[in-house]
Amino acid sequence: MTRLGLYVDLRVPPGQRGADVYRATLDRVAAAEERGLEAVWVTEHHGFADGYLPAPLTAAAALAARTRSVRIGTAVVIAPLVAAETLAEQAAVVDLVSGGRLELGLGAGWREEEFTRLGADHRGRYATLEARLRELPRLWADGVVTPAPVQDPLPLWVGARGPRGARLAGRSGAGLLWLDPALLGPYAEGLAEGGWPPGTGRLGGLVNLLLADDPDAAKAEIRSAAGRNRASYRGNDDAAARPSEAAFPRLRVRTGPDAAAELAEQLAGLEGFPVTDVFCFADLGGLPAPLVERHLELVTDVLRPGLTRPAASSSAGGTP
Repeated sequence: MTRLGLYVDLRVPPGQRGADVYRATLDRVAAAEERGLEAVWVTEHHGFADGYLPAPLTAAAALAARTRSVRIGTAVVIAPLVAAETLAEQAAVVDLVSGGRLELGLGAGWREEEFTRLGADHRGRYATLEARLRELPRLWADGVVTPAPVQDPLPLWVGARGPRGARLAGRSGAGLLWLDPALLGPYAEGLAEGGWPPGTGRLGGLVNLLLADDPDAAKAEIRSAAGRNRASYRGNDDAAARPSEAAFPRLRVRTGPDAAAELAEQLAGLEGFPVTDVFCFADLGGLPAPLVERHLELVTDVLRPGLTRPAASSSAGGTP
């Protein structure tokens, strides 16, 4: 079956304290787990004015300590910004703290400003990502990095919005962490190029849904937070280096039943590989608490039961 998760970026809205945002997020995830939530995913950026989460594996460890059963994923760690051994050590610790629940998603990154801040090579980021994907399993298996993670192998993903990243994911035998039918061909080509057997590929990713009992009323409250979040990506980056607006699917505000129907239709268009994980934002940063709490209730109580598509419905899917 497909796991349903929440996606948290831990932005700190104007007028709020970071400690309060972090505490509320941990509390909400723990409560959602009690209602059947199956996964939580964190992400990474640096230098955002709203404090967009810069330390995903630190946050993942905190989430692991507050939960018992949810899978804990990164969507994504920007792999070229971290030395291979450091990344292997941090991921292993999260897997140990969680008792073997880490889903390690890696990406190449795109904001040149972040690479400059941290002294990393922006131009060679795809080559570095692919090297990390080769190095991590070796570092764990050879005992170079200790202690080893609980899981063997530890599940790896690649977040990719284009064919280059999808082929890279396939060559590495990792899951593809983006739900786009146009990427299935390049992903399959990469799997074949890497010599991976049938049953290796799998899909996961963000479904940009926010659930409400009255979507029209909710949209008025969402508009300012959504606009502020979109604007935060612009910053001072070169426009040519930014993902296009089309790369970020627009937020869809739906009732629980409508969201379940839309999601089922979206997954039906991804034939050929199992979709093991989907996740939606837990909050947009700055939404009224009652709206967020009701969204989370509808995610666990209405959307999750609607996910009936088997994860292993195709001979082309599985776990590396």
